[in-house]
Amino acid sequence: MGERSIIFPAQEYRNRVARLQAGMAAQGLGALLLTTPADIFYLTGFLTRFWESPARPWFAIVPLMDDPVAVIPAIGAELMGRTWLHDIRTWDAPNPHDDGISLLAGALAEQVPSQGQIGLPMGLETHLRMPLADYERLHALLAPRQLVDATACIHRVREVKSQAEIAKIRESCAIAGRAFDRVPEFVAEGRPLSGIFRDFQIALLTEGADWVSYVAGGAGPDGYGDVISPAGPQPLRRGDVLMLDTGAVKDGYFCDFDRNFSIGAASDISRRAHAVLWRATEDTLATLRPGLRASDVHAFLCDSLQRRGSTPSGGRLGHGLGITLTEWPSFTPMDDTVLREGMVLTLEPGCFTGDGRIMVHEENIVLNADGAELLSPRAPSELPEITA
Repeated sequence: MGERSIIFPAQEYRNRVARLQAGMAAQGLGALLLTTPADIFYLTGFLTRFWESPARPWFAIVPLMDDPVAVIPAIGAELMGRTWLHDIRTWDAPNPHDDGISLLAGALAEQVPSQGQIGLPMGLETHLRMPLADYERLHALLAPRQLVDATACIHRVREVKSQAEIAKIRESCAIAGRAFDRVPEFVAEGRPLSGIFRDFQIALLTEGADWVSYVAGGAGPDGYGDVISPAGPQPLRRGDVLMLDTGAVKDGYFCDFDRNFSIGAASDISRRAHAVLWRATEDTLATLRPGLRASDVHAFLCDSLQRRGSTPSGGRLGHGLGITLTEWPSFTPMDDTVLREGMVLTLEPGCFTGDGRIMVHEENIVLNADGAELLSPRAPSELPEITA
């Protein structure tokens, strides 16, 4: 019988640990301490919505040589016991006097000599999921061991996806694609945006999403003001462009792409904007190769939009994707992350369509050795019109 695990075979996780340990060795780390839902899921396969409760901290340790150690609240012992981990240490939580800190310090001290270093994510797109006072206490208990930044060690491993991970993201994209195909069933002139958002989430769940972590969008004549607002009660009007964006989840892996629809016949402005965004995506899909930088992708998208007479909207124009809705790198002029084979990314060009209005267009891709491969079903080249 194979080794127990959740989501993937145990060897998938062992491969991840081996890559992390290689990075740790290069940095001189004796252990890696992980505290966030995504990092712990990546390491173990421990998948739960219980993370929504902020009452308890959770910890996972990657030693330099051995298998990981879970130091978790007792409520999670049974589920963690279904993963491939064998060393699972628990305490009754929440404990206002010692919420796992002495247990965690002891486990780390077993792995790291007194003059050693313990890595912890400290950089961009990371956070510490434990009380700051407990972190300071842990630091004191472990002294003279040092807690140092291990952001790059984790990023370099997580940003390249295995074939098993890519298959999960592809499945999530297919689910969202089927839900987008159903948009004309519940979108019509006069319907409130809030009802459309709810029906879109229902469609995503019906098509196979485990949950819908993110839905956003906008609507307005020839575009919308932003792409992150919650839906309000305003009804759709003829001439509006409706955009829906989703981060649906399947087996812990996200998709993240959007689609635009014209309510009634599309105006020349909105039709042209959609065509320009679609073409900028095509140009970039044809150009992407491993070895380029994230900043290069931003430049490709902007150049393509500008050549066709459109002004790019501000902010980043895409990002990494995987076990969180957005991951590094960011397609901005400032991000020089080198793109590598196996990265899953979003292309998200945007352009201004009028005073205070924009349109955006997003696809999900995997970067292969010979270029980009779409994971999301490709949007139509012409702006879809909902006329019923």
